[in-house]
Amino acid sequence: MANFNYSLMLSSFLLFLSLLISTPIFSIALSRDNVCKSTQFPSYCTTVLPNNDANVHDFGRFSVRKSLTQSQKFLNWVQNRLERNSADLSEPAIRALEDCRYLVSLNVDFLRSSIGKVNETSKVLPTPEAEDLQTSLSTVLTNLQTCLDGLETTPSAATLKNDVSQMISNDTKLHSVSLSLCTRGWVPKEMDTASFRSKRHALWRKGRLPMKMSDQNRAIFEKALRHRRPRPPMRKLLQVGDVEVTIKDIVVVSQDGSWDFTTINDAIAAAPNNSAASSGYFLIYVTAGVYAEYVNIASNKKYLFLLGDGINQTIITGNRNVVDGWTTFNSATLAVTGLGFLAVNITVRNTAGPSKQQAVALRSGADLSTFYICSFEAYQDTLYTHSQRQFYRECDIYGTVDFIFGNAAVVFQNCNIYPRLPLTGQFNAITAQGRTDPNQNTGTSIQNCTISPSSDLASANAAAAAGNGTYTKTYLGRPWKEYSRTVYMQSFMDSFIDPAGWRQWSGDFALSTLYYAEYNNSGPGSDTTYRVNWTGYHVINAMDAANFTVSKFLLGDMWLPQTGVPYTGGLM
Repeated sequence: MANFNYSLMLSSFLLFLSLLISTPIFSIALSRDNVCKSTQFPSYCTTVLPNNDANVHDFGRFSVRKSLTQSQKFLNWVQNRLERNSADLSEPAIRALEDCRYLVSLNVDFLRSSIGKVNETSKVLPTPEAEDLQTSLSTVLTNLQTCLDGLETTPSAATLKNDVSQMISNDTKLHSVSLSLCTRGWVPKEMDTASFRSKRHALWRKGRLPMKMSDQNRAIFEKALRHRRPRPPMRKLLQVGDVEVTIKDIVVVSQDGSWDFTTINDAIAAAPNNSAASSGYFLIYVTAGVYAEYVNIASNKKYLFLLGDGINQTIITGNRNVVDGWTTFNSATLAVTGLGFLAVNITVRNTAGPSKQQAVALRSGADLSTFYICSFEAYQDTLYTHSQRQFYRECDIYGTVDFIFGNAAVVFQNCNIYPRLPLTGQFNAITAQGRTDPNQNTGTSIQNCTISPSSDLASANAAAAAGNGTYTKTYLGRPWKEYSRTVYMQSFMDSFIDPAGWRQWSGDFALSTLYYAEYNNSGPGSDTTYRVNWTGYHVINAMDAANFTVSKFLLGDMWLPQTGVPYTGGLM
């Protein structure tokens, strides 16, 4: 009898052990304090989560719901301040607060969609859904930080900042906890990218893109091409033998009034709201001309395709800037939030000049946005890769201080990066990446690009080398935020890049928490012998570099084939 009891106990123990081993750790009931230890703000976390044992999924759902509630409260406060109690606010302060209203309203939408995802399952999500979840919650943090940045950098908004600083601080901690728990519970350790690699991809080949559209739309498009005055070189359509990019509808913008619209914004207003990817693009063909307008593509204008006649042919221009009372966020000449945006053959400029400080040409917070053969021209803060997932191919980017900045997950591939001549006494920093939390899936990857001085910088530095003037130093980047992440790989760097490579932001801020890396670059400026010796700086190998390629970092094989834009998924 004793032997039988012993055998039974042993069998039960082994069964329990096997179940324990096969049960994912995140499905086991854990104490609140134990769960909070894994977050960035464990003390704050314990004040938010209920004091009972639960698994990470239950805690995660609670935290995301709490994030939504707090975001709605903050949005209500901002709306009330703007609508009922704004008489004491300056125009710049109102603009900063309007940015907050817009950004937090986006957060409410992101958090609602995130709640839907985490309520569906208590298992690790499939790769596309997991990536969407992590991207949305990463963007929630970025949007709130942008709100705070606008208030902090607007002198006349100091009182507002004091009013909301504690609220924003607590909400930031809460959103960080939500991101941490959701990453732990629903995001796989290794994303499955192989299953998305498309065997067929509609490509611009020899300057031509195959488009699938109705006979009526094709006739409109080809007639518009024939009647351009003047006639710049323009891409033609392939019609046979290729996968085609689907065009749902088309309108034409021409300043002479001969087509549908004379302004780009009017054409955007005519586009349908909330289009699905499966329906194809709404094509806005913008004929050659200089369009002096501030173009805004809102979040409900999904899958718009803005096609111009070429760089320096179709030009969108503006001059908003921080000195004249705009926030960096709302200084953009072209601002894009609509999902799946595609721009080809467009130049975007901010002509405010270096003395006006921050002045953005393009700001993109559009998920799955793509820019092909475009030019972005300004000085400080030219290209604001604000948030979400973005891809740039064969684009030209001109600027001075921090001119590629933001907190998107973004890859620049086969682009030309041209630092310009800044104000006397300034240095150039190409990138200023703004990652604030280690669980954000964001960063800037620069692959197979060419980094050369613009003609004005080259001339001034040549004169300085001959003893006439001051030499302008140019750096690969500096850390705007604590977990700044930037990688240069397989790119050409001209000799004007400072041997140290990178520059600090302020003292030792972020030097141990940032992630800056270089892999297999070429050119006289690529020598890493005298690079900075910060804890967060790395010279990496091919295995590490592969994590920042289009296929892995952006899951580009899942969404780029629809655009028709060429790309390399892995290392070159």
